Amino acid sequence: MNAEAEVSDSPLVFTSAAAAKVASLIDEEGNPGLMLRVYIQGGGCSGFQYGFTFSKEVAEDDHVFEYHGVPLVVDEVSLDLLAGSEVD
Repeated sequence: MNAEAEVSDSPLVFTSAAAAKVASLIDEEGNPGLMLRVYIQGGGCSGFQYGFTFSKEVAEDDHVFEYHGVPLVVDEVSLDLLAGSEVD
């Protein structure tokens, strides 16, 4: 695990390279209020599907973390399933 990519009290690892790319994409969108949402959906027989999207909203069951200046939003259910994952 890359210590640079860790945020205290966070179950996820979000690398500085991932944060730089997301920051660049947010800049391209021209909306500094965007956050990266990471989520998991049921995928039927194939297991889970992992997804990323930009979000401006934070739901009641969301957790918001900041990595290298980039906000990351994860819902409660996805957070449990993503524990220990690395976004790079």
